[in-house]
Amino acid sequence: MAGFKEIRSKIRSVENTKKITKAMEMVAASKMRKVQERMRAARPYSATVRNIAGHLAEANPEYTHPFMVKRDVVKRAGLIVVTTDKGLCGGMNTNVLRSVTSKLREFEERNIGSDVVAIGSKGVGFLSRIGARIVSQVVQLGDTPHLAKLIGPVKVLLDAYQAGEVDEIHLFYTRFINTMSQVPVTEQLVPLSAEHLRPDWGTHGWDYLYEPDAPTVIDDLLKRYLESMIYRALAENMASEQSARRMAMKAATDNAGNVISELRLVYNKNRQAAITKELSEIVSGAAAV
Repeated sequence: MAGFKEIRSKIRSVENTKKITKAMEMVAASKMRKVQERMRAARPYSATVRNIAGHLAEANPEYTHPFMVKRDVVKRAGLIVVTTDKGLCGGMNTNVLRSVTSKLREFEERNIGSDVVAIGSKGVGFLSRIGARIVSQVVQLGDTPHLAKLIGPVKVLLDAYQAGEVDEIHLFYTRFINTMSQVPVTEQLVPLSAEHLRPDWGTHGWDYLYEPDAPTVIDDLLKRYLESMIYRALAENMASEQSARRMAMKAATDNAGNVISELRLVYNKNRQAAITKELSEIVSGAAAV
């Protein structure tokens, strides 16, 4: 009977785990709708700022912002790494951090130094373990992140770029494709290329009245554009996180159901074997009498 008790205990344990994973799946599904709405709202804002900045840049070719100047020699690079604060979301963080590791190895081979801004606890922990130089970090942004919490840590790298201490900045995050698919993305944040800021002219031209002047407006717009790109990356990453967690918890729930079925089959087989053995002993005893 000890074997039966052990199997029943395992069944109860797996059933409890199944309840937890099912609850986490439902919570992730609920949060997923909210973060997807936030992500979709961030996309048009970023595109609109890019269009306006592109229009102004083409209308004023005599002015070039430092964010658009490409350095001839790259001696030091900046990396902005966006990961999650929590786990249990499949291989999402692993895929992004693999891209970061590959880029750091590439920089090391080219004798290029690197500074890292880590967004998310998982990225902070991993980058600390591999010995990366983390210049700033932000964690525990919650389910509703605010741009004000991102500006400070990211501004460290943007100021370093304008001061000439960093020659290029790369952004790493997970892009949301759909509920079943999320892909790790590496984008060059600065310098901004002319192709990057190429505006969508549509069917008509554009003309603006500047206050106070075009260079000041372009400076502010480019800063807002870079901030919006980072916020959009965070929104995409959060949508990917909830989708990946939902799929991971669904897979865990299904696996728990399969394990319970197998354990019950083993339990019933053992129970039937014990009953057959007892009946055989009774029959043998009756025949002996």
